[in-house]
Amino acid sequence: MLYAVPLSAHPVPFSYLDLHVRSQAIESMLVLHIIDVAHELGIEPADRLLDPEFATAHTEEIARLIARRLALVADGRRLTTHWTDVEVLADRQSVRVRVRVPLDAPAGSVTVEGRLFPYDPNHRTFVNVYGDDALTQAVLDGDHARFDYFAGTRQGRWAVVSKFIPEGVRHILIGPDHILFLVGLLLLGGTWRRLALVVTGFTVAHSLTLSLAALNILSPPARVIEPIIALSIVYVGLDNLLKRDGRDLRAWIALGFGLIHGFGFAGVLRDMGLPAGALGWSLFSFNVGVEIGQLIVVASVAIALAALRSRSEALGQRLVFAGSLAVVAVGGFWFVERLGFLGGL
Repeated sequence: MLYAVPLSAHPVPFSYLDLHVRSQAIESMLVLHIIDVAHELGIEPADRLLDPEFATAHTEEIARLIARRLALVADGRRLTTHWTDVEVLADRQSVRVRVRVPLDAPAGSVTVEGRLFPYDPNHRTFVNVYGDDALTQAVLDGDHARFDYFAGTRQGRWAVVSKFIPEGVRHILIGPDHILFLVGLLLLGGTWRRLALVVTGFTVAHSLTLSLAALNILSPPARVIEPIIALSIVYVGLDNLLKRDGRDLRAWIALGFGLIHGFGFAGVLRDMGLPAGALGWSLFSFNVGVEIGQLIVVASVAIALAALRSRSEALGQRLVFAGSLAVVAVGGFWFVERLGFLGGL
């Protein structure tokens, strides 16, 4: 008690953004705590911002601060915002600013991106989007600095499709484990009908579990799913090497292990943030994108393998053997790595 010193605490490290998405404009209100604003503008003590005249005199500085840290994007176009009308909220130890941005056409999607006060790792911005007679909420923080809102209109549905189909294509094309699994299934070749059955089995299976996991109905942990995906690759390679009696079980293998791969796809989809008002469209679009990417891989690999076999059947057989060994080796490496045994290397 004798050596007590004064301390300065931050009671509520939060800010609040309300967006009213209308057909002809987006109207926004942003509430900022005076401690955060004072810290960024070098104002001492922070209570000076509770004086309406003093706060109004710093309107331009506050507006520039927000414009640097927070972006509003409508249908892919960054909006020019000039925050004005500083209002002191003494009971909340905060100030409120507003902006109205006219729109040439109703927005299908609105994105909020950025961190207002990165100096404080605990700071969060609570976002409320009012549109289509419904409220959509989100939180921006150090781990999630972007939020996408999709309107429940034709423009909004098109915005969902335009975003999630390319993301589905991108995910399959940059996912080496999924691609290697498909390549392993295609090494033995076969008729286009047989290959179509293999691809269909994989599609049906991963679409089912992708939807279940994305909707949080069934969501196994990644630490379990990722090693099993690696094992599925090993299994495909071994099946190619051990095949002796003429049976072709690839369609069933694709169906069974496709269920596991679907959970892997879902992790990426959840990280993207599913729009609450367009779950069905986002899932459908992402699945379509995955299938487009999958067809690109299947067509490219199948055509290349068929061309090699047409030149020399012996070369085709050697390719199956060598390719299957490579599939087993890479899948085995990933399995050990994903179990954590290689974490120290």
